[in-house]
Amino acid sequence: MSWKPTVAAGIDVRTLPLSVLQGFVLSRVDGASDVAALAQVTGLSRERVTEVLEELVAAGALGAGPEPSTEPGPLDGEALEASAEAGAEDPAVEKATGTHRQLYETAFRPLTDDERVGAAGGVSGPGLSALCFDPLPRVIQALLDNPSFALQHARLVATHHRNPVGLEALAARAHFAADLGVRRALVRNPQLPAALHRRLWATRRLHEQHLVVIDRDVPEQTRRTAREVLRARFASGPSEEKVELIVKTEGRCLATLLGVALDAKATALLCGRSYASTLFVQNLARWSATPPQLITHLLRQDLVRRSPMLRALLERHPNAP
Repeated sequence: MSWKPTVAAGIDVRTLPLSVLQGFVLSRVDGASDVAALAQVTGLSRERVTEVLEELVAAGALGAGPEPSTEPGPLDGEALEASAEAGAEDPAVEKATGTHRQLYETAFRPLTDDERVGAAGGVSGPGLSALCFDPLPRVIQALLDNPSFALQHARLVATHHRNPVGLEALAARAHFAADLGVRRALVRNPQLPAALHRRLWATRRLHEQHLVVIDRDVPEQTRRTAREVLRARFASGPSEEKVELIVKTEGRCLATLLGVALDAKATALLCGRSYASTLFVQNLARWSATPPQLITHLLRQDLVRRSPMLRALLERHPNAP
């Protein structure tokens, strides 16, 4: 009869000096699963699972024998799940026992490509998070088809996967691509394809796009694409968004928008406001596309009337009336 390992009675497994891989396999021992079932749920080969189980028996974590008579009580099972979850999420435990990346390096990297793809389709818990570090796009596609794959896993893939094919597969799932955390991780990923960036950001609000342009954690090639997307969106986007961007940034965004014209509605909306920011007026005075109507409006502001320097900047503008 196939061995169905069980947790040793009276043992607090959290006190044992177990490796990350041993803790991972132990967290999947439920007293009802045999070696074949544990191999399937962990994504490891039967031979490797057997080795780890024997190590756990030697460490005193499992009852010995092919048919142990002692089964873990409810508190033992809860302790195992709490230990596994803490190892995956709690920073202090991660520092002591290793990260999901370490689990990947220990448990999954030694496997063949096909074995990792097979594991990705059914693995759960820490193993699922560990496989998010896999560089093979086929593994990522298998993870995406895994019913347990969730938003936190999508963010891991977006952050750490380094193959454009895998990133394309992730972004093809609309509910993941719509998440701000996933999008932020993708734009900071050096392997993000320019075409994918355009698809993800072309319809976003101008202010969101500008945040990508000025984000120093975004690779320079992606920032170049972001500037192109911002300029195209500014030329054709809603006037209200243009005004929102200019006002929120106090005109700092205009350095990226050289040569892009401001439409009549946006100009009228800006002319309907009063201004008390010196920086805002300076940036508009230095922007070659500032319309004559807006320059006239700025010259009427109390701030400009009291400042010969601001008045001179506006009067020297090519579009000054």
